[in-house]
Amino acid sequence: MNKRVSDFQCYHDGHIVIRWFWGAVERFNNEQRLRLLQFVTGTSSVPYEGFTALRGSNGLRRFCIEKWGKITSLPRAHTCFNRLDLPPYPSYTMLYEKLLIAVEETSTFGLE
Repeated sequence: MNKRVSDFQCYHDGHIVIRWFWGAVERFNNEQRLRLLQFVTGTSSVPYEGFTALRGSNGLRRFCIEKWGKITSLPRAHTCFNRLDLPPYPSYTMLYEKLLIAVEETSTFGLE
């Protein structure tokens, strides 16, 4: 995930929740970061051209964080849109724990 190629809906890049999100990403180990990438984009690898080349269902689609949900909700992802719906958690600890649960306990699906 890359801060410079991210969009925000109802948040801005300096919003406390967004700063906490990037703090959590920095705290994640490499495997957790790959799981987060898989959770949000549907793939565990960065495009050859970098994050600016992330693709969605309709072509190029930047990573986006949207304000959504109640603080009791886990973050949810829309892989076709490279979008993470992130509730307005009241603390870094809550955000970190909920994000970790979402990326580690969520099963992915695929075609075999």
